[in-house]
Amino acid sequence: MTAPPPRYRVFRAALPEVCATDPLRMVFTADAGGRCEVFTWDAETAVARQVTDRPTGTFHGSIDADAHVWWFEEDTHGVGRWMFQPFGGGPAREGLQSVPAGRAHGLGTDRSGTVAVALGDGGTTTVYAGPRGGEARAVTRLSHHATLTGISASGDLIAVGAQARSPHAVTVLRTDGTRCAVLSEDGGALWSLGFAPGPGRQDLLLVRESHGRYLLATWRPGQLLVTHPWCTFETEITARWCPDGHSVLIRQDRHGRSILHRADLAARTLTVLPTPPGTLLDAAEHVNGDVHTLWTTTTAPPRTASTAGTPLPCLPDLPVRVPGLVRDLWTPGTDGPVHTLFTLPEGMSGPMPVVFLVHGGPADHDRDAYDGTVHSLVASGFAVARVNYRGSTGYGPVWRGAMTAGVGLTQVTDLASVRADLVARGWVDPRRTALWGTSWGGYLTLLALGTRPGLWQAGVAVKPVAHLTRAHATTTPALRALDERLFGGTPRSLPGRYARSSPHTYVPHLDAPLLLVAARHDAKCPPGQVQEYLDALTAHGKRHEALWLDTGHDGYDGRDHVDVLRSAVVFLDRELRGGPSTAPTAPPVTRQGESRRSENCSRPATGRTPQNPTERNPDHAEGHHQQRPARG
Repeated sequence: MTAPPPRYRVFRAALPEVCATDPLRMVFTADAGGRCEVFTWDAETAVARQVTDRPTGTFHGSIDADAHVWWFEEDTHGVGRWMFQPFGGGPAREGLQSVPAGRAHGLGTDRSGTVAVALGDGGTTTVYAGPRGGEARAVTRLSHHATLTGISASGDLIAVGAQARSPHAVTVLRTDGTRCAVLSEDGGALWSLGFAPGPGRQDLLLVRESHGRYLLATWRPGQLLVTHPWCTFETEITARWCPDGHSVLIRQDRHGRSILHRADLAARTLTVLPTPPGTLLDAAEHVNGDVHTLWTTTTAPPRTASTAGTPLPCLPDLPVRVPGLVRDLWTPGTDGPVHTLFTLPEGMSGPMPVVFLVHGGPADHDRDAYDGTVHSLVASGFAVARVNYRGSTGYGPVWRGAMTAGVGLTQVTDLASVRADLVARGWVDPRRTALWGTSWGGYLTLLALGTRPGLWQAGVAVKPVAHLTRAHATTTPALRALDERLFGGTPRSLPGRYARSSPHTYVPHLDAPLLLVAARHDAKCPPGQVQEYLDALTAHGKRHEALWLDTGHDGYDGRDHVDVLRSAVVFLDRELRGGPSTAPTAPPVTRQGESRRSENCSRPATGRTPQNPTERNPDHAEGHHQQRPARG
């Protein structure tokens, strides 16, 4: 007897990955029975084919120049290996032989079939290379967390990015392991965005932070880093080469919305491309100037578009417009005004219950973009406040680095200031306010509940950091390094600083009911430190509920997301309104991007037009430079 199909779908925000030599062949991730899986898309026939079918789902997918489909098979701990098969189907093969299982830190393929992969193992990163499906050779082993960000078209150069403010922000290697260059930015940050396409091209594209701005930069063997001062921006950008190899498509995040630019590096010209107000979750240019975009606003679900009319996988069956009225709120603050995207239910007036959805990161920001959780809450009668507190991206490097009151405490100050502003304007009921956050957002939720008792009537913390010192000891090396950069040292060297910013310190002061969701296999926000926090809540007699998921920090099974959303909305309805325990009426979709990697994808109709990605774009730990699998 087969199980009934799920009553939900999951979807993620990303354009399909396009084959460099056959732009009608694509790969994307989409829903398959409530799980995220990898699919092919033939734009000529508008037919999708499901490639993967794994009990825990599959997230990472790509396509190489010979139209082979790639995916990463990982277990619940995130450990696995890269696999591939021809576009039309066939047996799955290991991408490289004799490579041990590890955590995915990047994939690169060139036009001749050379493959490079980076895999993490504890605190180190190893880069391997070899012919597709053949024996691998170890290129280098780095003693820190790093990501493979590019492979040259001829397959002779590999770029690896590390912490953007470290002395080894970008390392360029030859496939024999020879180091060509180690690049860094004094006093700023440097991000690697991949090699230029085309035979013989070895130009590496970078984004450089300098003097409070972001600039495009390039590097090639035998030359120093070249900055393009005519191509500079006040807020964060990400960029991608165009097929001509000398132009770049630039997506700028600014104040919760997007601007699309095209830079011609040869002509030194920068052009703004027309796009409607809102957010571009992704944009890429392909052959013949065909630009693919994924656009959305809070009340308009994402829409894919091709300037050449190329058929793309279709969007989910959501209304053209979802409920909600969006207002921009700017609240005066110590380091400048704090920007909030405030969404309220239509047809309601007077002070209303509000849920602060606290974004993760910490280097991320909330956008004027469709969010399934916002949809569900607004449809359930809650107002939603999304605060781009100090430390958020999209407002420039000075805002990113502002930690005036200390790590976490600065962000809590901004949340409290916005709450006071909303109450003063008569928009929300001060007796019915709640916090909801995931990962770093969950950490801020716990910290705000403990340091500002009396302001909040309920909290939902999903996969949070609850005890900073314990989390630092057991989290991933990348997040451990991030902690040390934020705090200026380790818990051993700065115990008071960590304790002052840690939620567990303030458990005795917490006076609002809490729903805490944790994952048993979470490597980023480990379960042990969450359990210690729960034990402290019990010891102090604090009212709370716990929901444990049998997943890692990033899960690909829609059932978990539905369980979390339903539990949270019912909990908030009971605590803020004393209403019946009813399930949400809007599509059950959790937020994406709260924890450096997407959790949601879309559902295809097998053999027909699939339902394409929606939701927010995730960024890595540094913030704002989303990376696809690297290709030559």
